[in-house]
Parts: sequence; C-alpha cells; structure tokens
Amino acid sequence: MDITSAMVKDLRTKTGAGMMDCKEALTASAGDVEKAIEYLRKKGMSAATKRSSKAAKEGVVASYIHMGGRIGVMVEVNCETDFVAKTEDFQQMAKDIAMHVAASNPLFLKPEEIPPEVMEREKDIYRSQALAEKKPEKIWERIIEGKLKKYYEEVCLLQQKFIKNNDITVETLVNNMIAKTGENIMVRRFARFQLGEDLK
Repeated sequence: MDITSAMVKDLRTKTGAGMMDCKEALTASAGDVEKAIEYLRKKGMSAATKRSSKAAKEGVVASYIHMGGRIGVMVEVNCETDFVAKTEDFQQMAKDIAMHVAASNPLFLKPEEIPPEVMEREKDIYRSQALAEKKPEKIWERIIEGKLKKYYEEVCLLQQKFIKNNDITVETLVNNMIAKTGENIMVRRFARFQLGEDLK
C-alpha cells in the first residue's frame, strides 16, 4: 500500500512523532493508523527503557505564566547533554509541559509519588462505592484497579492526556522526544502557583 504524505501528516498530528518515524510506522503496519500508533508507542517505550539508565543531569527549567499573572508554573525537564537541552524541540516541549501543568493542575508527577495514605483513602472510597452498588466482593479488586487508573490519569502529570494533543499522554510526549534525540529525558519536578490559593 502507498503511504501518502497526508497519512504521515495525520499520524504526526496524532502522536507528535517525527515524519520519518511516522512513515516507518505506517509502512510497518500497512497503513493501519491504530497499529502505527501502537508501533510508535512501542518504539518510544523501548528507546525510553534503553536510555533510562543514562544520567540526565542537563536540561532546562521552563516557566509559564497564565491569566495575566494569576497562575504561574515552573517545571524542570532533564536530558543527558547541553546540546539537546538547547535545541528548539526540547525547549518547546518543556514550555508545553509547563503550560499543560498550568491548565491541568496535576497533584503529583507519577503514581509512585502518591503518598500511601492518599492511596488508601482512594481505595476506601472505591470499596464503599462497590459495596453501595452491591457489586460482588470477588470483583472489588478489579473495580478498584480500574478506578485507580482513572485517578492516576486525573492527578498524575505523566499519565494525563497532553493538553495540545489528547491522543497522547505527557509520558508519550516525553518518550517521543527520547526516541527522537536518543537521550534519556525525564520530567524531574514541577511547581504550580495560583494567586490567593490556600489563603483563608
């Protein structure tokens, strides 16, 4: 099957991956877009896994100010070399993540950072819901697992749908950059300030 430039462009819009990677994915999956997306995810994940042991000590602290100074965000994104840190693509990604944090207000970076007491509280809520809905006890754990996954997508930055492209998560955005640059890249931390919050 012929892979057209329109197909490549469409896949690139959906995934944020590079043109050549999109063409390769569409060719490998005989033009099937869903399979091509899966192919790119696997490629990004394998690249991310290979690079994850490399030290990421360079990078950038990006900021975003929204609503006339009412919301401000700082985010630290690390990579391995100063060369990659200074590229336009990397800098833009860091700015986009800062803007995403301003809009989506994540509470944690990833599920592993959620405090145990918060996790227990959520599980208790889901158990009570399952009981109130008279669900069989043997499927409670599966229900809790599914609800926790949705909870992570709401409160964890890396699991959230990327605000500029809802077809991918912030983690996929980072993995695509890993695949593109060949470097270990990680979002290390973020801080979000909203004028007047927590003030009584």
